[in-house]
Amino acid sequence: MPTLLPVTFAPFTDPEQPVLDVPAAGARLRPWRVEDAAAVRAVYADAAIQQWHVRVLESDDEAREVLDGWRAGWADGRESSWAVADATDDSVVLGRTAVKTFDPHGVGAVAYWTAPAARGRGVAPAALVVAAGWAFAAGFHRLELVHSTDNPSSCRVAEKAGFEAEGVLRQSVRHLDGWHDMHLHARLATP
Repeated sequence: MPTLLPVTFAPFTDPEQPVLDVPAAGARLRPWRVEDAAAVRAVYADAAIQQWHVRVLESDDEAREVLDGWRAGWADGRESSWAVADATDDSVVLGRTAVKTFDPHGVGAVAYWTAPAARGRGVAPAALVVAAGWAFAAGFHRLELVHSTDNPSSCRVAEKAGFEAEGVLRQSVRHLDGWHDMHLHARLATP
């Protein structure tokens, strides 16, 4: 079916997902590796991650399946999910940041989490700033971020990373304790 708007957005020109430095946090964004499975499994054992991400990984095999999905996202053009790794020892996983849900006109959604041992160091906002820079350089027009209104830490991450609050999505996501209102934040490629 013909459309009135041409579809010209294609975020990937490189077959390899880039490694991006995050100097503000002493970190780098790198593709996920099979050997990250144990670290990812440990993060998903954290009560806060389970509250906001509603997932548990019961084995390293399950964690490897998640990693396979994140890596496949790059290969099929759905998502760019990076491990946020320590810059001096990139086998240490500090968190995750992702740009995903690509639409043909350049709107994406971001996702992130921080490993419990890395919280409070500015890892998530610094990684989001770098990932957003990559996304805008790749041609994205708008990036959206949503989080529960009951999660003030995520609100601070969004604001520090330059994602302006735009409104509330009423009862739009179900967490362990029921339906939550979600704050919608966004960043645009142009101010």
